[in-house]
Amino acid sequence: MQMVTDGVVGAARETDTAVTLPEISGAMTALEVRQVSKVMFARLQTLEEGTADYQYVRNTLIEVNTALVHFAARRFSQRAEQMEDILQVGTIGLIKAVDRFDPDYGVEFVTFALPTIVGEMKRFFRDTSWSVHVPRRLQELRVDLAKATDALAADVGRAPTVAELAVRLEIGEEEVVEAMTAANAYSAASLDAPPTDESDGGTGWADRLGYDDNAFAKIEDLEAVKPLIAQLPERDRLILSLRFGHEMTQVQIGEQLGVSQMQVSRLLTRILNRLRTQALALP
Repeated sequence: MQMVTDGVVGAARETDTAVTLPEISGAMTALEVRQVSKVMFARLQTLEEGTADYQYVRNTLIEVNTALVHFAARRFSQRAEQMEDILQVGTIGLIKAVDRFDPDYGVEFVTFALPTIVGEMKRFFRDTSWSVHVPRRLQELRVDLAKATDALAADVGRAPTVAELAVRLEIGEEEVVEAMTAANAYSAASLDAPPTDESDGGTGWADRLGYDDNAFAKIEDLEAVKPLIAQLPERDRLILSLRFGHEMTQVQIGEQLGVSQMQVSRLLTRILNRLRTQALALP
């Protein structure tokens, strides 16, 4: 094994073109990578940080252990569209593992490095997969809530209540509700995506969210008529208020004003015709 180590390091140090680090790691077995790493970590401890020799040994350790990143990335193979990003953050985890590892831990570097690499990948998903920014506390609570929900559902044979989840997680019911609400922000559907209910005719969410509201036209008409109503005589304004504000019948209005229902009808017709004429004449 010492011959393998000497040959690798020696060949790479003699010339930059003699052998590249990726070629070294690709030509070595997993056992050889572990043994070479052990020797190099021992060597790294004897070098002063920041020197050229220290940087060379550190970079070599990173390169020969790159296979660990690809190995860890296999568990996220279903996210093929993000694989490039996964490998990048996994490499960051490998670099952190190299910088933090101490041979005196008494464990293999692989045992120490893999959790660090996988942790960086999971952190990447946790920070980028949410459609809406959610506090880290709620992101982590969402995972615990999902596990508790599945466990309780299996125990009681139904969906657990908020109170049951709170007891299971040893938190307040308010926190459970908050976590449930936050979980809705994990993913968002496209506005153009068709609904799951086929009875809606296959229209997208955008088609159902956007529609003409007739109330806007009523508001515009009301705002236009307001100054015209203010110019009416007090009795005419009272009749309008009783009819359309209090929704009184013409008979009830007549009784309050001391006139007949027929007179109230004629008065309303005159008032409304006046307002209509004045409104149509507005610029």
